[in-house]
Formats: sequence, C-alpha cells, structure tokens
Amino acid sequence: ALAILMPIVASMGGNAGTQTLTVAVRALATRELTSTNAYRVIGKELLVGAINGVLFAIITGAIAWGWFQEPQIGLIIGMAMIVNMIVAGLAGASIPLLLDRAGVDPAIASSVFLTTVTDVVGFFAFLGLAAAFLI
Repeated sequence: ALAILMPIVASMGGNAGTQTLTVAVRALATRELTSTNAYRVIGKELLVGAINGVLFAIITGAIAWGWFQEPQIGLIIGMAMIVNMIVAGLAGASIPLLLDRAGVDPAIASSVFLTTVTDVVGFFAFLGLAAAFLI
C-alpha cells in the first residue's frame, strides 16, 4: 500500500509548488513581487498550501482508507499531504526570491530545486509517518 501511495504525495506537492513557483517567477518579472512584500506573499502562499493540503488530504485520505480498508493509511497519506503542500507553497514562493537575490535567473533554475524539495519532503513525511504509526 505504501509503495502505491508514495508517488501521490510527492506529485501533489510538486504540482502545487510548480503552480506557486510560476506565479512567483511571473510576479518577480513584472515587479509585483519585491523584497518589501515578500513576507506577505509567502504568508499567503503558506495559507493557500495549508488550505489545499487539508482539502486534498481529506479526499486522498478517504480514497486510500476505502481502497485499502485501513484507516491508518488514510490518516498517514492525509497528514503527509498537508505537510508537503505547505512546504510546496513555501518553497514555490521562496526559491525564486532566493535565486533572484543570488543573481540567478529564477525562471531557469527554480524548478530543479522545487522538485527536489517537494520529493524529499513528501517521501520523508509519508514514510516517517508510516513508520511512526504502523511499526
């Protein structure tokens, strides 16, 4: 069951982070995102990530629970989804800002870092929670 569900957490985080990343890179290019309003924008993206995380956690958790007839599996994937979606929002908004500050074009380099972050966090959250609840 874990092997089947693992990529779902990582891919959902990647999708959410890529959407945030795209908006952030565009906002940097149009000067709508600056160092002055960065904290406000990151805060909004964290909130959006949390809301999306909860919604997708409920949906994915219910499907996993029904499919595998294991409530713990539904709870684990739901919690991992929330963690990964919040981190995806944070990383998607922060990585372009950090790269821009370092003088690197965020449109070129951001996606590699984002994918790494969301995959690592998604796998660690999912497997860590599974180890804590199932072993």
